[in-house]
Amino acid sequence: MGHVNIFLPVPIIYIFFNVVGPDFSGAELQLAPVKAGAFDAAHMTIWEAIILGLVQGITEFLPISSTAHLIISAHLMNLHFPGLGMEILLHLASVLAVTLYFRKDLWRIALGALGFLRERSPANRSSFFICIYLGVATVVTAVLGIIATNVLGDTIRSPKLMGVGLLFTAFFLIAIERFHHYGKRGEEAMTWLDSVLVGVGQAVAVLPGISRSGSTLITALYLGLERETAVRFSFLLAIPVILGSSVLAIKDIQGGMLSDVGMLPLLVAFVITFFASLAGIFWLISFLRSGRLLYFAIYCIIVGIFCLTMLTPAD
Repeated sequence: MGHVNIFLPVPIIYIFFNVVGPDFSGAELQLAPVKAGAFDAAHMTIWEAIILGLVQGITEFLPISSTAHLIISAHLMNLHFPGLGMEILLHLASVLAVTLYFRKDLWRIALGALGFLRERSPANRSSFFICIYLGVATVVTAVLGIIATNVLGDTIRSPKLMGVGLLFTAFFLIAIERFHHYGKRGEEAMTWLDSVLVGVGQAVAVLPGISRSGSTLITALYLGLERETAVRFSFLLAIPVILGSSVLAIKDIQGGMLSDVGMLPLLVAFVITFFASLAGIFWLISFLRSGRLLYFAIYCIIVGIFCLTMLTPAD
């Protein structure tokens, strides 16, 4: 039961505040569908910034879709941010956290790749090819992600699509947990096909509700990689992918987000996201050594049903 308690029941908490409101004096409790995207942009309070930072940081590297949780949280707090600027800013904080955590791995891989190019040393071969595989997976993700975004357009943020995506994530988490034996291949045994298929898995996560970490982890485990290698590759792949998407969406950050949201709330959200992401990374890596993915699947089912039944598009 200790593992389950780590989950943050974001929808339940926010339903309470959305329904009751800031005035607790005799307010009647009425459950009604929350309209997604029906709110105007406004200055974000410090408490709202803290909540969004916690939500992003905790959920970014868990297989439960951080993007879906950000969208749900913003809707339930009556916040609407034009473009993707807010999401990109918080994702950059998460990238900073994962870079800090894996700094030794990144340094080892970089030095090993350079050493292999200079000396063709067999000891550095795996580091060189890990760099190549990360690059291949990133390119595959970028190409397929751009195509999917252009095809789906605004429907990509549909509450129904989020709900289906979360249920889809839950299904595959259950499948990999119950019906698939974990592999034993380490990073030295990875292939080009592994990198391509993991890149495809990550591209699917362009849909809110499909967890980026979940899709890459499930794909890597299904391909027969050992848990530690699958987790490390998934985390490392987040760095170039999120940085690349940030460059593509930089115009949203440079736009009116600063005047709409405010400098201090943005800074608070960024800092909270950074530290919450670090905590999430430490916890998830420890959890996956012996914990079960089934817990995440159950949570995704609950949030998915919430999206399908309680969130409705704006009029």
